[in-house]
Amino acid sequence: MKKFSVILSAVLMLSLITWTPSALAGKDKVELVYVEWSCATASTNVVKAVLQEKLGYDVEITPVSAAAMWQALATGDVDGMTTAWLPVTHGHYLEKVADKVENLGENCAGAGIGMVVPQYVTISSIDELNAHANKFDGKIIGIDPGAGIMSKTEKAIETYGLKMKLMDSSGAMMTATLGNRIKDNQWVVVTGWTPHWKFARWDLKYLKDPKGVYGGSEHIATVVRKGLKADKPEVYKVLDNFHWTLAEIGQVQGWNAEGADPYESAKRWIKENPAKVAEWIGQ
Repeated sequence: MKKFSVILSAVLMLSLITWTPSALAGKDKVELVYVEWSCATASTNVVKAVLQEKLGYDVEITPVSAAAMWQALATGDVDGMTTAWLPVTHGHYLEKVADKVENLGENCAGAGIGMVVPQYVTISSIDELNAHANKFDGKIIGIDPGAGIMSKTEKAIETYGLKMKLMDSSGAMMTATLGNRIKDNQWVVVTGWTPHWKFARWDLKYLKDPKGVYGGSEHIATVVRKGLKADKPEVYKVLDNFHWTLAEIGQVQGWNAEGADPYESAKRWIKENPAKVAEWIGQ
């Protein structure tokens, strides 16, 4: 009997040792996905910093295309994302997977998309572009081809009958081109969105969209996989409570644009805004 007890104790101890790390690893790992836009980079890293620095989770963030981001959530391969532009830009993505994800709602209000030009450009509306296409070299400078704003701009070209070509690029290349053209006081039109640090750096304006291709004001929403609330309630609470303003996200974007590491910017922001972070955590 004594020998049996010793063996049983050993088995239980071994089970505890072998079970605990794997169980904790499964619980403590959080996977977030995002598109490498400045706003998405800022919000994703801030949420990562809160979960990792304040609550002790191991958070992995993965940059992907917009289509891949929504697909990963729909299949449950990742836990969530904080960069759903709704109801227009990402509306078609959400429509396809609405029954497979959970939309936690707005995390930043007042977002918008459209065509953007420097203030010194003397036109004010998209329907004036054709008359001045040569001043823009016949080009609209875009970002990555999978982005929602690119499909909307293709639709704008068709709707307005624009004799201009949409150029695939990236967020970084778009702003670099914009900056170079402004430096030389040249006309340039780019695909733009708010929030974005470029509006703080340069004097810019949206071209009016009388046919409503780009829609009205949008919001940025948080979307998570089905089952997250049951699996990781503490993570779910933070993502559900996460909400900030255009000014707040713009501050982080500005630091990143100046060359700061995005995660270091995120840690700096949560350190400087403890009350906001406490709201998200639910303290």
